[in-house]
Amino acid sequence: MHKTDSKLPALSLRIDLDDDERIGPGKIRLLEQIRESGSISAAGRAMDMSYKRAWDLVDEINRICRQPAVERQTGGKNGGGAALTPFGESLVARYRKIERDAAAAVRKELAALRSEIVKSRKIAGR
Repeated sequence: MHKTDSKLPALSLRIDLDDDERIGPGKIRLLEQIRESGSISAAGRAMDMSYKRAWDLVDEINRICRQPAVERQTGGKNGGGAALTPFGESLVARYRKIERDAAAAVRKELAALRSEIVKSRKIAGR
């Protein structure tokens, strides 16, 4: 079996809120990293993105949701940081629940597709 066969295929979920407004795995992972690190810059570094890119994504999330998902925290001996708002926590939780439910709904079809791919690779000698 090819070493990546166990990972193919997989479901990736993106929620389209409007024509050009989307919440997907990258934005949700950024929010989770902010929650874990308490910092937008640290979250960006953990995801190999610039501080500006991380901030731009946070601004985009806040804009498209029409309410803040992340808030700055000021002060403290190490300076400020960032934290998810109650809405941000809810956004992450709801997205992950939708993702789990969708994955459960298509599990059998993904397994069947995976089996077909593995079979065709064996026939092709890959």
